[in-house]
Amino acid sequence: MVLYPLKFRQIYKERVWGGDKLSTVLKRVKKSGKLIGESWELSSVSDNLSVVTNGFLKGNNIQELIETYMGDIVGDKVYETFGIELPLLFKLIDSAERLSVQVHPDDETALERHSAYGKTEMWYVIDASENSQIYVGFNRDLDKKEFSQRLQDGSLMEVLNVEQAKKGDVFFLPAGRIHAIGEGLLIAEIQQTSDITYRIYDWGRENNPATAREMHVQLAEDVIDYKYRESYKTQYVAEDESATALVNCKYFTTNLLSFSQKIDRHYADLDSFVVYMCLEGKAKLVCDDEVTETISMGETVLIPAIFNSVNIIPEKNLKLLEVYIP
Repeated sequence: MVLYPLKFRQIYKERVWGGDKLSTVLKRVKKSGKLIGESWELSSVSDNLSVVTNGFLKGNNIQELIETYMGDIVGDKVYETFGIELPLLFKLIDSAERLSVQVHPDDETALERHSAYGKTEMWYVIDASENSQIYVGFNRDLDKKEFSQRLQDGSLMEVLNVEQAKKGDVFFLPAGRIHAIGEGLLIAEIQQTSDITYRIYDWGRENNPATAREMHVQLAEDVIDYKYRESYKTQYVAEDESATALVNCKYFTTNLLSFSQKIDRHYADLDSFVVYMCLEGKAKLVCDDEVTETISMGETVLIPAIFNSVNIIPEKNLKLLEVYIP
């Protein structure tokens, strides 16, 4: 049978800092009595495998699909490199409170310490409350000794770089860059398939037995990039009726598609799966002029690598994140 655009069941994660924007902004059903901080939209993490919800493949998980269809799903080079593991993880982050200050190791360190991949990621701000902030990088050069001292004396916040966050902001977070999501944010997160996080500071929650989580300060100190950067926010100018490049790194390419009329996306030379995360609006997706599916605000859809083109036909103004392996 012919492959088609694939939708997956969301995997909700309860978090002490979870918010309500998944419900109020994206109109998701609110999980009663639970603080939902993350929705894993498409995951190949071994104990959190996404399961198909549409078409004849309904009920199959992502690794079963790749095992069966191989390069037709993910692309030949991707399959040769990663096997049945989808190399990217797609999440929505919903924060009522600040997340922990944290950092992720690179591939080399993660392989040595955890036999896993590291984590480079990016954030796209879907919605932000007034005065929402994101903490990313440092506001001047630091070194390991000063970092350790500031953790001990409680002055770390004095050297963290703080950004006012608004709808449409983009932040690229290579492995080693210290960061934290502030309160009142709904964020699309695209990352390497890795669940390795080194928590450094948790705003006092680490001292409360009811909310305490393990800290990883010693592991973190050896992977942090202590160098100051002049700009931590990705600068771009979104153009209507076109694709705008946001991030292009060795792990993923992300474009913003913003349009109100039909556009054609061509992927014949890509040799990769494509994922759409719908930020606004609704559209019909027509793959290779014959296979049709819809996408609406808040949905994530995987386009198998076998398709050479997708005609995207919006019902009204549409915004999509388009993600693939370069």
